[in-house]
Amino acid sequence: MRSIQTFQVFPYVPEPLSFLETLSRNLWWSWNQNAIELFRRVNPPLWEASGRNPIIFATLIPQERLEELAQDDSYLAHLNHVRRRFENRVLNQTDGESPWDQGELVAYFSMEFGIHETLPLFAGGLGILAGDHLKAASGMKIPLVGVGLLYREGYFRQFLDNDGWQQEEYPETDLFHLPLTKEKDSQGNDMVIRLTAAGHDIRALVWKVQVGRIPLILLDTNLHDNPPEIRDITARLYTGDQHIRLAQEVLLGIGGMRALETLGMEPTVCHLNEGHCAFVGIERLRQIMQRYDIDLETAREVVPRTTVFTTHTPVAAGHDEFPPAMVKPYLESFAGDFGMTADQMVALGQPDGAMPESPFSMFILGLRTAQYINGVSKLHGKVARHMWSHVWPTRSDDETPITHVTNGVHIPTVLAPEIKLLYERHLGPRWNMGSTIPDNVKRIDDIFDEELWQAHEMSRSRLIRMVREMMHRQYGRRNAPMNVMKAVDSVLDQDTLTIAFARRFATYKRAHLLFRDPDRLEAIINSKDRPVQFIFAGKAHPKDNEGKGIIRSLVDFGRRINLRHRLVFLEDYDMHIARYLVQGADVWLNTPRRPMEACGTSGMKAALNGVLNVSTMDGWWCEAYSPKLGWRIGNGEEYQDHNFQDSVESQALYNIIENEIAPLYYDRPNGGMPTAWLKMMKASMKMAMAGFCSLRMMSEYEERFYLPASHGFEVLVTDGGAEARKLSEQHRRYMEKWGQIRLSAPIASASGPFRVNQSFDVSTVVQTGELRPEELNVELYYGKIKHVDRIDDPHVKMMHVRESRSDGAYLYGCTLPCSDSGRYGFTVRVTPNADAWIRYRPELLTWA
Repeated sequence: MRSIQTFQVFPYVPEPLSFLETLSRNLWWSWNQNAIELFRRVNPPLWEASGRNPIIFATLIPQERLEELAQDDSYLAHLNHVRRRFENRVLNQTDGESPWDQGELVAYFSMEFGIHETLPLFAGGLGILAGDHLKAASGMKIPLVGVGLLYREGYFRQFLDNDGWQQEEYPETDLFHLPLTKEKDSQGNDMVIRLTAAGHDIRALVWKVQVGRIPLILLDTNLHDNPPEIRDITARLYTGDQHIRLAQEVLLGIGGMRALETLGMEPTVCHLNEGHCAFVGIERLRQIMQRYDIDLETAREVVPRTTVFTTHTPVAAGHDEFPPAMVKPYLESFAGDFGMTADQMVALGQPDGAMPESPFSMFILGLRTAQYINGVSKLHGKVARHMWSHVWPTRSDDETPITHVTNGVHIPTVLAPEIKLLYERHLGPRWNMGSTIPDNVKRIDDIFDEELWQAHEMSRSRLIRMVREMMHRQYGRRNAPMNVMKAVDSVLDQDTLTIAFARRFATYKRAHLLFRDPDRLEAIINSKDRPVQFIFAGKAHPKDNEGKGIIRSLVDFGRRINLRHRLVFLEDYDMHIARYLVQGADVWLNTPRRPMEACGTSGMKAALNGVLNVSTMDGWWCEAYSPKLGWRIGNGEEYQDHNFQDSVESQALYNIIENEIAPLYYDRPNGGMPTAWLKMMKASMKMAMAGFCSLRMMSEYEERFYLPASHGFEVLVTDGGAEARKLSEQHRRYMEKWGQIRLSAPIASASGPFRVNQSFDVSTVVQTGELRPEELNVELYYGKIKHVDRIDDPHVKMMHVRESRSDGAYLYGCTLPCSDSGRYGFTVRVTPNADAWIRYRPELLTWA
């Protein structure tokens, strides 16, 4: 059959219910419990059968049920309540003061977005964080647009064979079942953007998904006019084919910027969520050059000052690199506009002084085009500074210009329905504003213990019911015998301490840590007085056989006759399963090998629901941990011998479960509730709401990065880029004259030893060449010394001109106070007296 034309038939929706169609087309419903219940109460079994997708759900509802609801006063009252809230929080654009000026816009680029399981555009934590970013921006009314790719097959679905070995399948997503709309050009035609590389055209359709107030723009190369190799670019997320991976990142960065340009959107700030997006900087340079009629060097002063770059990967090998010959065809078309050769273009992604054949690093390209660079936790910021300090070889790790913004999670998305009801009752109607209202945190103590424990028990009961249903489907698909099917229907116990471990099965996350001593683990699980049950879930990368082996060994262990009811593995971990786990478990287990976990937001979600964390001191837990709200495995040690580390920390984990967690959980005074446990639950909830919600995270991005960068954009490009031109001239002057600077070793006015509260003078002679003293900062660099060639915890004190000498030299000096005892060192250096982008250029730093 050829030339098949398709069409879709939806039920007729009576006018009183028309808002349901509006609601189904905006993912705002997915994090609003009242909106979810509005769909669910139509027909709960059909809602679950639809995969909680309101568009599929609409096709399953009998017409007579819609007619019935249109006359149901109770349902219509519920609908009108949700509609008013939707209009106030999504459609109302005028209420309240805003720090944003008209026309300002943040463009947030990411390879994946995890907003809801019905939109399969994510693989893990990076995407979930991106989804929370959009949701929080919507709630805070930040003018932001998301940009990503529309994957027809998404990330893989996981199932296990009879041996427990992970298998993958890639079902194609039906776009008619997603709340997508095609963007149109000025003639009303489907909007298509084009890229050219190596003589091939890449054409991509532009789609939009509405996430509350925030539009998410998605590019799709699966067009009939594209050849198969081009259509495959947006087939799967994180494909193993390096050529397709590079094409995806080019499409996201260059194509994403062109889509925004075609839509009439000019970002005043671009935010790159990991190095996958770094080609944004290349296309943005071209657009700014054309729009404001400025040269490349001037545009290079604008782009980095208005670009934010967030890195999530604490392992150098985890950052994408490509052979220069593979990258060059994508950059050749820019060479003429930029007045550069293709080799010079490729060098933008290579370290300074690298050989031409050196790999092209997406991370280095991101560094070259962004001033605001951050990791995603305090520890990760430190790790990233050390990992990339070679880009700034003359600076210490501490001064590498990479900061951190610790991740946060979107509270309404992750809370159990019962906890939401408690928050509404005790915290008030604005409980969803989390950390922005200090009283929200304090009032958690007002929740009655009885209410909190009952809410948690309901969540755990719901989790166990979901596990049994999933296990029944898993074993049914494997054609398990009747006795096994009957057994899986009763796995887990409502009154047993439940520990969950759910995450990617990468080896550094160490799911195997719990299984180092199988006999001891078996004794913990089957303890007569204090039994423990475990739920595991997570996917291994399709090419990670070691991770798959861990899953298989875990499943094999759980098949022991005396364990099968208390240790389960759930297949195909996704956001739906995650919600049940973070809401219903008693303890959230996390065992990454420090410092390999950049942040780890699942523990934050668990904490918000009163689930207690036990974790190694890695990622966010380094900032959150207190013995009043959870447990730590070890004290943050970092071992060279991984086998020894695993042995030590597995024993520590067993000890914590046996001697601290289980006794506390089963301590029920007078046979009642675990009062000490409930006290820790409240402390955990307060900690997570105060410090680890997405509104706190977004407030940091807004205040520290977005607003300064966006307001600065207007200053830089006004009057034909006059301010950017001045900065370009200043930058050029520094680069040309900097080599003339000479400075002598510092001289102290006394040799010591000194006493606390004494001070002494330090001086140095500086030859400034053709640069003027007011163009330079001469700095005393001092601090305690543990090694002969390194100053730890350095401090900087400005030195000032004390004498101008006839040979063009200047005597600089300052007073150094002795504020604390210890062994100290000092030296002097010269940096530009300029803004952060120029001041932190690797070439512009001279030491004595």
